[in-house]
Amino acid sequence: MLRRPNAPASRTIRGAVIAAALAILLTACTTTPNPSSSPDPTDSATGTPPQEPPVYDPAGTAEANLPIFTSITQQVWGSGERASGRAYIDALAAAGFDRSFMQVTPDQTTVGNAAESLQFSVRWGDAHCLVGQVGPSTGEPVTAVMAQLAEGRCLVGATRPIDW
Repeated sequence: MLRRPNAPASRTIRGAVIAAALAILLTACTTTPNPSSSPDPTDSATGTPPQEPPVYDPAGTAEANLPIFTSITQQVWGSGERASGRAYIDALAAAGFDRSFMQVTPDQTTVGNAAESLQFSVRWGDAHCLVGQVGPSTGEPVTAVMAQLAEGRCLVGATRPIDW
């Protein structure tokens, strides 16, 4: 005579097997970071490596330093100091640009209104200038490498002393 297995015991075993299988399946589906692996250095959206931030190179050309000049201009423009010529000069000096080679236009018009446009510059060598322009009339910041003027200046018109 064959004995029939105890029904409650077989259900308990089946439940335990199913629970174990689910636990294994769920564990296999979750990922845990491997602390010894380094993060993926590529930009997930484009698959390209992220670009290093630009750096000031005192021995480089004006063209080589335009990216850092532009980056600083955009950072100040994005701050609460966007209408302050001094903020651009101070940020450029903090990055390594020589303050004695800089020019900046006034923040206000002759009648005391906020300037529609600010210009600032850094003389580079004997032939070039890094020039920036920002303000409501400009829209987004504009930066460029320009030829120096005859007197070694970079900006046309009145500039204010950089005496701070």
